[in-house]
Amino acid sequence: MAGGSDDITGRRKPPLPCTVRVQLAALALAHRPDGSIRKLIVSLGNLKSRASPRPDASGVRSADVTIDASRGLWARVFSPSSASAADEPVPVVVYFHGGGFVLFSAASRPYDALCRRLCSELRAVVVSVNYRLAPEQRFPAAYDDGVAALQYLDANALPADVVTVPVDLSSCFLAGDSAGGNITHHVAQRWASMSAASPPARLCVAGAVMIQPFFGGEERTDAEVELDRVSALSVAGTDHYWREFLPEGATRDHPAARVCGDGVELAEAFPPAMVVVGGFDLLKDWQARYVDALRRKGKAVRVVEYPDAVHGFHVFPELADSGKLVEEMKLFVQEHRPKRDV
Repeated sequence: MAGGSDDITGRRKPPLPCTVRVQLAALALAHRPDGSIRKLIVSLGNLKSRASPRPDASGVRSADVTIDASRGLWARVFSPSSASAADEPVPVVVYFHGGGFVLFSAASRPYDALCRRLCSELRAVVVSVNYRLAPEQRFPAAYDDGVAALQYLDANALPADVVTVPVDLSSCFLAGDSAGGNITHHVAQRWASMSAASPPARLCVAGAVMIQPFFGGEERTDAEVELDRVSALSVAGTDHYWREFLPEGATRDHPAARVCGDGVELAEAFPPAMVVVGGFDLLKDWQARYVDALRRKGKAVRVVEYPDAVHGFHVFPELADSGKLVEEMKLFVQEHRPKRDV
């Protein structure tokens, strides 16, 4: 049964159906009280989907593409079916999955399903990057892999046997959730800086969508205190993720984590941004500070808020807010696509 209620501490609980509560409880169980991960539980629960070259009921097909074999970097590419030879070129969404830089992959079932949905409803080619995970590969490996994916697309486009519709690389959007939202910011910043020095041949980042991006710092915000363990995400868990990802000995005030304040560097060509915030997300104060930093730097940013949303709500299609988010992303892509000559 969905619906908000108060627990014994007087805090309102997020209104969630039982199916979602069970899945979030299982994710919470995969973390010890100190935030560290019970790897056996995670490995058992992280079910994978295979790429499917044949179109599904929505007309989406998928294939895995190697970006850099030397570092094991690949991506799962989702392509809509071609309706006719006269199809207009479609935009590209380069997606970075969440998981605290430590968990999941482009093949994890929730992300395979999400990217398939984005491909169908946005009518876009979605490139879901399987970046390297911490702690085996710490900062800046995930950011390096994100930039490498863009360089691959710029240099090679996509194989014709993988994508059967024309692709518009001048309409490339970066998107990601949680840690993937953090990666989206840093890859967008790197690409904007690199493009100023050496313009890419084909690819232009037209916008960046950050869904509940994972930012932080040494201080504790009001939201971190009030919303700790309200859903599957906990302060102990986020602290553990940062320890696994950041350089050894670094604090959470490292520039990879603390992306707020006047000290944040933003390239002149940093793209228009869309930042998604959930009312029950303990990271929401850091996200608000990030939005403020973008605005202080004169960057275009659209904030989309869902007051009843927990961290990770978007991967649950049974939640109404998940569907609303897909519609918001569709509008954002349509608004920021470069106009084509008629």
